[in-house]
Amino acid sequence: MTQQTVTAPLDGSFRRRFRLPVVTVRGVRLTSGLILFAFVFCHLANHALGLISMPVLAEGRELFLAVWRNAIGTTLLMTAITVHVLLAFLALYRRRSLRMRFGEAAQLILGFAAPPLLVIHALGTYYAADTFGFDDTYEAVLLTLWADDPATRLKQIAATLIVWAHGCIGLYYWLRLKPWFGRAMPVLYAAALLIPVVSLLGYVSAGRAVARMAALPEWRAALANAVNAPRGEDYAQIFALEGQILAGFAGLFVVTLAARALRTVVERRRGIVRLAYPDNRRVEVVPGTSILEASQRYRIPHAAVCGGRGRCSTCRVRINRGLRELPMPGEAEARVLRRVGAAPDVRLACQTRPTADISVTPMLPPDASPRDSFARTASMQGQEQQIAVLFADIRGFTTISEDKLPYDVVFMLNRYFRSMGEAIDGAGGRVDKFIGDGIMALFGVDQTPQRGSEQALRAAREMAIRLDDLNDLLAHDLPEPLRIGIGIHCGPAIVGEMGYGSVVSFTAVGDTVNTASRLETMTKRWGAQLVVSEDTATLAGFDLSGFPSEATDVRGRQGSMTVHIIADARTLPDPEAPRPLPIIDRNAAI
Repeated sequence: MTQQTVTAPLDGSFRRRFRLPVVTVRGVRLTSGLILFAFVFCHLANHALGLISMPVLAEGRELFLAVWRNAIGTTLLMTAITVHVLLAFLALYRRRSLRMRFGEAAQLILGFAAPPLLVIHALGTYYAADTFGFDDTYEAVLLTLWADDPATRLKQIAATLIVWAHGCIGLYYWLRLKPWFGRAMPVLYAAALLIPVVSLLGYVSAGRAVARMAALPEWRAALANAVNAPRGEDYAQIFALEGQILAGFAGLFVVTLAARALRTVVERRRGIVRLAYPDNRRVEVVPGTSILEASQRYRIPHAAVCGGRGRCSTCRVRINRGLRELPMPGEAEARVLRRVGAAPDVRLACQTRPTADISVTPMLPPDASPRDSFARTASMQGQEQQIAVLFADIRGFTTISEDKLPYDVVFMLNRYFRSMGEAIDGAGGRVDKFIGDGIMALFGVDQTPQRGSEQALRAAREMAIRLDDLNDLLAHDLPEPLRIGIGIHCGPAIVGEMGYGSVVSFTAVGDTVNTASRLETMTKRWGAQLVVSEDTATLAGFDLSGFPSEATDVRGRQGSMTVHIIADARTLPDPEAPRPLPIIDRNAAI
């Protein structure tokens, strides 16, 4: 523990000082996957040219080979294949439970299904070209895949769909954590569907063209001589090598599963770890099991947008007990925790593998979205802050709307909300919610109370001005002008994102909110347009001594408070108006 505590900061500081990238298994797997996806994309794009003609398909192949079949391209591709496959087996071994979400299971199954389908294709092109001097033109390859063995053409189609789907799922898990992904998703989704379809149509079109040409024996003979086609013994060597690779792949699969079973036996002998969750739920796992894996194994709902890859932070938990006994977070986990501004007792459930009993509380609901993984301000996460709250309500709205059609009522309200919302936004506040014909707005979030109070009073003044304009616009549709009552108070409130499921919004709760609502109701008692607490006016720097004031009791609060009563909010002083120049007495003695 001491060694980790000393080494980690020095190592992180060294990397930050020299801007060195942090190499992790996750990063290597992502990099190798991106290389393979780029290769598959180029290959499928080349296939799509078959919809035009065979000569164009051949020209596309020359460009494809120029990129991928050279010393650098081939080394990069083969290394990516080897690394990606080996890391897939490592990921399977490291999993403590095979219970996972549908998307993760689909990616895992498709990933292991792809190599057996692609081995013979790779050997018949790359290996045959390098070993026997075979010129694997599209005519020669399609002759084998399409004309000579009908079953092979279906195998190639299946391989294409499996590889593409595996890659798209991986890209989705990676990209959906990007802030721009929501906007780009329709385009990316369309591309994910169209690219394999167009590629397979090009493959079918070119395959049919080759099948027609293959009906001529002399064309076959000329093609075999031109491309230096492998002979019988060459094919035997290729098929023998395929069998060895598939046997090795299957053996590696069996060894991985056996190693998992052996690890479980060994770890159980070392004891168990008990995890305590909220609602008195307790589970037992072997040491080395991550908190997220424990949740999944025992069917405890737990958010994990990225599938437990340590990218999204949605699986984060608060450690209630046992924090000191946990291993220190690695550089990758620490980077994610810094990104979301996590407290010292918060860890990523997918990266934390307890070795002693602990108690945890998941910090996000099980249905958390990618949006929850982005960095947030302290106010978004929830904190107590001094803010100004404004409530506004239409007076006598029931009487105004009772003789109108529903369409007219909705139209009128939307025009009203738009005008008032623009006034609030223009003053620097944010509309919290619309409640029937009422409005709640917040001012001073992530700012000073003085600034928030000033913005709230400016918003009230602008709302009154815009209400006059709206009444002029709707004069022919209203039996009487719209009248509003506004209440404003500044004080401490708890602010943050609150709600459930898809109905989550930034809001505030507390005595300040209730007081502002009560002040809005008091406008009816005095027939005023605005009632504002004296504390708010003082913070805002507004001189309201020319307006009536009164000490009043506010329901829900202890003691009385002084409020200012403004009959017409348009008469509030304008803080942006130029101040008159001081009068200088030139006759005064200097």
